[in-house]
Amino acid sequence: MGHVRDLPKARLSVDIKNNFAPKYDIIKGKEKLVKELKSLAENSDNVYLATDPDREGEAISWHLAYILGLPNDYCRRVEFNEITKSGVQNGMSNPRAINTDLVNAQQARRILDRLVGYKLSPFISQKIRRGLSAGRVQSVALRIIVDRENEIRKFKPEEYWTVDAKFIPKGSRKAFSASLYSDKNGKIKIQNAEQADKIEADLEGADYVVTKVKHGTRKKSPAPPFITSTLQQEASRKLGFQSRRTMKVAQELYEGVDIEGMGATGLITYMRTDSLRISNVAIDEVTKYIEQAYGSEYLPAKPRFFKSRKNAQDGHEAIRPSMPSLEPDKIKSSLTLDQYKLYKLIWSRFTASQMAECVQKTTQADIEANGYTFKASGYYVSFPGFTALYVEGKDEAEEKSSQLPELEKDMPVRLKESQNPCSDRAR
Repeated sequence: MGHVRDLPKARLSVDIKNNFAPKYDIIKGKEKLVKELKSLAENSDNVYLATDPDREGEAISWHLAYILGLPNDYCRRVEFNEITKSGVQNGMSNPRAINTDLVNAQQARRILDRLVGYKLSPFISQKIRRGLSAGRVQSVALRIIVDRENEIRKFKPEEYWTVDAKFIPKGSRKAFSASLYSDKNGKIKIQNAEQADKIEADLEGADYVVTKVKHGTRKKSPAPPFITSTLQQEASRKLGFQSRRTMKVAQELYEGVDIEGMGATGLITYMRTDSLRISNVAIDEVTKYIEQAYGSEYLPAKPRFFKSRKNAQDGHEAIRPSMPSLEPDKIKSSLTLDQYKLYKLIWSRFTASQMAECVQKTTQADIEANGYTFKASGYYVSFPGFTALYVEGKDEAEEKSSQLPELEKDMPVRLKESQNPCSDRAR
C-alpha cells in the first residue's frame, strides 16, 4: 500500500526555524485504509510491522506505529528478504524495534526533496517548460551533464585512419581479417588520407608471409549476481526496460505470483540492495541444480563469493531467485511476459555466477609485407562453462575476434582485399 503519511503537497511542510521539523498528514485517499488499520489494531493482541526491508519501509513502519498509537520501543518490526516459507518464518521469529537511524535517513532525504525542489521547481516550470521539476537528484544530475558538455566542447578532435585487410592462407578458402599495426620504424599512426594511400601503394603486389604465431589460453569468469543498479542496466540492455518498469516487475516477483500447483510464491529476493552477499543455503541449492542440469564439470573448484563495494550497506543479499531450482520455463505459463523475461534474466545471471569459467583458446598472428606488419587475433571456445547459460550484455558493440584458420610461421598468405576507411570517431 506504500506510504500512509507524508508531507502535504500544498505547502513546504518543513519548519525551517524549528530544526527543520517535518509536518506530516495522512495522504489524501488513504483515510479509509488508516481507519481500517486502526480498527484491526484495536482488536488485536499484537501488531507486526512487516513493510519492505529498506529506508522507505522502515519509515512506513514508523508512521504506522505513530498512527496506531504503538509505543516508541515497540518490538514487533519484522522484515523479509524473500517471500518464501523459510524467509517469512525467519523474519517472524526475529522481531525487533524500529531502526530510528533508517527512519531519520529517510526523513532527511524527504526534507531535502522539499527544501531543494519545492522552491526551485516553480521557477524552472515557469522559465523552461511547464510541469518540469527539480530537486536533490535532478539538480545534481543537471550539473553533471553541464560539466560533461563543457568537456565535450573543449575537446579537440584528431583525424585518424586505419588500414584493414583480409587474407587467405595457401591451400585454404577461409579468409581472416587483420589490421595494419606497424612499419619498419615501429607502431604506425595514420593521420590523413595521403598517408593511407601511400601505404596502399607501397603494398601493391606485395607478397605476404606469416612471421609470428602465438597460441594461448584465457579464462573468463562470470559476472556476479545482480544488485539494484546492475539489474536496471542489464534489463535496459537486454530487455529494453526502463528503470521504473524493471523495478515494478521486480516488486511483483518479490511479493509473489500465483504459480500453478504452488499457489502464491515469492520468486526473487528483495530487489533493492547494493550487496553481493549470497546465503550458504542458496549456494548449496544452485550447486545441486548445476550438477544435475549440466554435470559436475560445470561447477567451479569451490563456491564463488563476490566482494561488495566498500560503501555497500550489505543489509540484504544480492538479487537472486528464492528457489534456484525453479527454472523460468517451468513456470512461464503462470507469469506475464514481462515477469517471465525479468525472472529469466535474474535466474540466469545468478545461476551462471556459480558455474565454471569459460575457457578460450587464443591465436595471435603477424603478417608482414614490404616492411609493414598486420596483426590478426582470434579465439575459439574450448569449454563454454557459464556461457552455456548466460553472457553479460555490453553498452557498446565490442570488437569481435573470430576463429582464425590454422596458421604457421613462414606460411604465405594471399591478399583478398584491403580497405583504408576513415573513422568518424575522434580520439
